[in-house]
Amino acid sequence: MPADLAVIGLGHLGLPLAQAAIAAGIDTIGYDTDPRPVAELAAGRPPVDGSLTASEIRRMLSGGFRPTTNPAELGRVRTAVICAPTALGPDRTLDLTAVADAARALAARLRPHTTVLLESPVHPGTTEGVLRDLLEEGSGLRAGRDFHLAYSPGRLDPGNRAHGFAGTPKVIGGLTPACTESAAAFYGRLTDKVVRARGPREAETVKLLETNFRHVNIALVNEMAVLCHDLGVDLWDVIRCAETKPFGFQAFRPGPGVGGHGVPVDTIGPHRPLRLVELATQVNERMPQYVIQRCATLLNEHGKSARGARVLLLGITYKPDLADRESSPADEIARRLMDLGAVVSYHDPHVLDWRVRDLPVPRADSLYEAAAHADLTVLLQHHRTYDLQGLAVKAQLLLDTRGATPAGAAHRL
Repeated sequence: MPADLAVIGLGHLGLPLAQAAIAAGIDTIGYDTDPRPVAELAAGRPPVDGSLTASEIRRMLSGGFRPTTNPAELGRVRTAVICAPTALGPDRTLDLTAVADAARALAARLRPHTTVLLESPVHPGTTEGVLRDLLEEGSGLRAGRDFHLAYSPGRLDPGNRAHGFAGTPKVIGGLTPACTESAAAFYGRLTDKVVRARGPREAETVKLLETNFRHVNIALVNEMAVLCHDLGVDLWDVIRCAETKPFGFQAFRPGPGVGGHGVPVDTIGPHRPLRLVELATQVNERMPQYVIQRCATLLNEHGKSARGARVLLLGITYKPDLADRESSPADEIARRLMDLGAVVSYHDPHVLDWRVRDLPVPRADSLYEAAAHADLTVLLQHHRTYDLQGLAVKAQLLLDTRGATPAGAAHRL
């Protein structure tokens, strides 16, 4: 059955796009090469990262959403959006394997007049280089003449209900002006505002800038956290005061490490590296070790050794109130604690099973009881279900890496 839209890649980028398209009345198929998420979605079950609920998936299905692993479906759509995952490879450049696979699957079935869009994070030049070449070679069609080609950076903040798809402007850069307008016509059905970039490279670089902006500023505030602890200064109070400035400042807050799907890119092909981003990455990657140092120091100050200490980790996801553990610093922190000989357990209302080094980590059923029993409780993620004031009373020793507890109730990062 023909459809208006094919979303290729049913992950953290693709599913929200498909949801927005269905809500806008666009007949949509979701294509993925992995049969597991496709089967789960077709059965009405939510994704494991918790980005959508079961009721939201059921509404999508009742609205006509069709998840599939059949690539033949890609030849029956007017618009195709590639939302394949990319991650940093060993050389710290983005791995485009999944994007290339998606392009080949689409190219073999690409019809004239189709609009092809890419939303995956990629290096500037990928859309008019790698993607264009694969689509043209596999289809025999020419981009900009026989089909439209454009890039639009994925911008959604998972779990953020205040800034949904419709309220988040979409940046678009097409290979030709006609490509840009075709992409704008599609995204104009989903969002309140469309922003036209000069071309694909500018649109790709928007994503690069936005992601690196976040990491550089997190690194700055992480360094400030270490400095302020050494100086005996309350950083959280500093941030509270600083964010009252109505211009020239945006508040970022420190944490135990940086997680999520947006990875900082500091190396782009043969070009010179982005030195500031390189340094920011080093700072952020040191934060789990800094948390371990603080844990060991707190235990020592209270007459206990890290070896044999019972340590309870609270909140192991990368973001509050979501089950997504993508690049969460909790894994490294748990491993380092285990290396010191600590006995690690965890509590997270969104994660029922957690394995570190292929071994199950014991999950606490009763939060207060576990905190009272633990030598040290470490808040890694502030889920809204946590009563931090009550927790501070029950815990023998509490380290808050998020600055979420009332002042004086716990040791803060």
